[in-house]
Amino acid sequence: MPKIIRLELSEGQRSELERVRDRDGRAYMREKAAALLKIAEGQIASQVAESGLHKRHDPDVIYRWLREWEAQGVAGLVVKKGRGRKGAFFP
Repeated sequence: MPKIIRLELSEGQRSELERVRDRDGRAYMREKAAALLKIAEGQIASQVAESGLHKRHDPDVIYRWLREWEAQGVAGLVVKKGRGRKGAFFP
């Protein structure tokens, strides 16, 4: 049975996530914001991970996004320097 995690957003938080989802220049930020908004609307995080986004994710990834959001807000969703994929010719 999937974990049921609830995300309650203030009107300001919802507006901020909608702004990121609709206008941020970084695709990964738009995706993270969309996932959080879906969870706030009542969808189950594991279902969002499997079929609610453009790309399928492990549910633990979505739970990590939730923890980062709860700890730091939008700033917690930004990929930190040194994280993520390395270039094809990375030394």
